[in-house]
Amino acid sequence: MAAAATKMVKNELLSHSDDDDTEENFSEDGDWGDWEEAGVEEDGDVSESDFLCLFCDAHYVSCALLFEHCRVSHGFDFHGVRKELKLDFYSSFKLINYVRSQVAENKAVDVKDVNFPWDDEKYLKPFWQEDSLLYSFADDEEEEEEEEEEALDRESLIEDLQKLGDLSIDDVSVNKDVTLISNKQSCVDGLVVVNGKDEEARVCDGRLAGRNIRKVNENYFGSYSSFGIHKEMISDKVRTEAYRDALLKNPSLLAGSVVMDVGCGTGILSLFAAQAGASRVVAVEASEKMAKVATKIAKDNKVFNDNEHNGVLEVAHSMVEELENSIQIQPHSVDVLVSEWMGYCLLYESMLSSVLYARDRWLKPGGAILPDTATMFVAGFGKGATSLPFWEDVYGFDMSSIGKEILEDTTRIPVVDVIEGRDLVTGPALLKAFDLATMKPDEVDFTETATLEPIESETEAKLCHGVVLWFDTGFTDRFCKENPTLLSTSPYTPPTHWAQTVLTFQEPISLAPDTVLAGADRSGAIGTEESPASSIHLRVSVARASEHRSIDVSLEATGVSSKGQKRRWPVQIFNL
Repeated sequence: MAAAATKMVKNELLSHSDDDDTEENFSEDGDWGDWEEAGVEEDGDVSESDFLCLFCDAHYVSCALLFEHCRVSHGFDFHGVRKELKLDFYSSFKLINYVRSQVAENKAVDVKDVNFPWDDEKYLKPFWQEDSLLYSFADDEEEEEEEEEEALDRESLIEDLQKLGDLSIDDVSVNKDVTLISNKQSCVDGLVVVNGKDEEARVCDGRLAGRNIRKVNENYFGSYSSFGIHKEMISDKVRTEAYRDALLKNPSLLAGSVVMDVGCGTGILSLFAAQAGASRVVAVEASEKMAKVATKIAKDNKVFNDNEHNGVLEVAHSMVEELENSIQIQPHSVDVLVSEWMGYCLLYESMLSSVLYARDRWLKPGGAILPDTATMFVAGFGKGATSLPFWEDVYGFDMSSIGKEILEDTTRIPVVDVIEGRDLVTGPALLKAFDLATMKPDEVDFTETATLEPIESETEAKLCHGVVLWFDTGFTDRFCKENPTLLSTSPYTPPTHWAQTVLTFQEPISLAPDTVLAGADRSGAIGTEESPASSIHLRVSVARASEHRSIDVSLEATGVSSKGQKRRWPVQIFNL
């Protein structure tokens, strides 16, 4: 991570360097000439004094020795300051340049200054161009993090890996060389032994799986630190007003209730709950930045609760699975659990698992979960939903070759886009319904079938280029007795920031109603223009992918003629 961050800093510094600096720092091929690997001389020898003290002329062969010298001799504990102030890589980078600039001018270095004087963009530019410390200071921290990660509870990691082993693949002939980890295979000291086709032992280190999950979580929650994402979500009136109505227009549910908001972001749903008369609102947010933002917003709106404020809203910076480490809350003490957890294709981001954990851990028996239903739908789309029409006539020129290439690429990659109802060539079909109040966590992975029927009013065959997936979530009268509501991401309703998820067939399937096909003798393969299908049978599987917070979608299509004849296309796999 540090190496990647250093590369990003170098790119950022371009905007802080004048023309002369650019010529001086960069070689003709665009490399950072002055940022050569630390300690390597032109003759290949390793220098023994690479790191210059921040306060004196002492040199050291490692960052660890340098920082220990700074702590003992100069009273400056770099790592202690980073930890106490929770400085990220960029802030630490700036801090080093700030200290060097202050020392050069014989000025005092005050790291206790609440204004963070080093938090200025000018300190992204190295004060000393030869400062190898700037791209090495995080190395020691990475080693410490790895050691900490290796000290994680290995039993829980092995349990996670064994859960993965419970997954099965219907058609094992796809890859006979793959052997899933099972509960019967040996787990020794955090290591899982897996046998390959030649029975040669291969080892999967559970610590690596835990480390990967941790990094993915950090990136995932970090991505929600962007205010732009929250503006987009709050500006989505379909989304925000559905939640607002569910919380504000059901007084018998909210008045005097204890409410938990999982993944609160800015805290908008928690604010609605407080406004509706909840007696306590626990807003849980894993992003450190957004937890601070939600706290500030709650204080600004006079609903925050702590020793100095008498409101009802408290913010916990925590993953919900670790909530007990952040606040005092009794199991099964929450009356209403609310969360806007839905991702693209409903299940992308895999946040539903966290919501179900919160339901089972914190919600009272018979307590309300909002929303309480989620339903996935599927329909077939036609040429109008693709980029083909655009490229067929570009100011009078035929550029359809580009459109065809784009369409071919989408047969491997799912596309998130707004599809209009007029561009669908089949009616919608129910794919999967979830009862969020009762479903089990493993039901997130599923395989379902659906049949797509052509629109009866069609008078000719149409090409179905693929399928569109969308979802509805319901705030039903089970809990919202005064004002049940529905949040829909359908192509037939106003668009939302979720849009729809588009999966493109490897080849389009010609489709026509029975009224068009009746009485004609058809020759040719089913699904071609010579012999259109009368329906398309789908088999769709959705499963959490090996990459944490991703999902895999498999799609199998079978064309069925009016006489019951079938043609099956190869299975397609899409990763979100």
